[in-house]
Amino acid sequence: MKRFYKDVSVAPTDGGFAILLDGKPVKTPSRAVLAVQSQMLAEAVAEEWRGQGEDIDPAAMPLTRLANTAIDIVAADRGKTANQILAYGRSDLLAYRAAEPEALVARQNRDWNPLLDWLSERYGARLVTGRGVAFVDQPGEALVALDSAVWAHDDFMLAALHNATTIMGSLVLALALAERRLDARAAFAASTLDESFQAERWGHDAEAAGRHARLAAELAATERFMRLARG
Repeated sequence: MKRFYKDVSVAPTDGGFAILLDGKPVKTPSRAVLAVQSQMLAEAVAEEWRGQGEDIDPAAMPLTRLANTAIDIVAADRGKTANQILAYGRSDLLAYRAAEPEALVARQNRDWNPLLDWLSERYGARLVTGRGVAFVDQPGEALVALDSAVWAHDDFMLAALHNATTIMGSLVLALALAERRLDARAAFAASTLDESFQAERWGHDAEAAGRHARLAAELAATERFMRLARG
């Protein structure tokens, strides 16, 4: 799409701040007004629109995309989004451990166990772990606690939490990111621990490295969205 506007601004609206293009509010794909509660987030979204060249590149607007998701998708059905997030908690990456080699087992224990301890202390959700790929049945009380943790977030944070959980395959890591227990770089490193271990042993694959770089950048943008959404 060609750029069709010159001026980008932010203006107060009902309960938040709208992004304006030449004085007219930006609309989401579902034709709702693109408005957010945090002025800091609104200014950052506006900056994405200011930074567009002759052609509008949606891929270069991750904050706008997450805001659209919160308004059009999450707000329309919070339950669906929450259940998709919680599905990762029922089979969280951090619960599935290698049986061998011992060096990988030790690294998983070193990096992942403190996060499971934090989850238990913070939310009262004690996840159990297993070796191999066989399904690990998590305690009911832990799942109830995770359910409460997810539902406590507003629509914008739920959109970001969903994105982070999907990128990393772990609700534990996504919650740690949301709560600032980890930053995006550390969280992504934890989520790709197994791949990094194998790359150290057998060498790096250029295609995999490119994919990792894209996902790491998307997670960093998601982290920024979380921080700005909270003002």
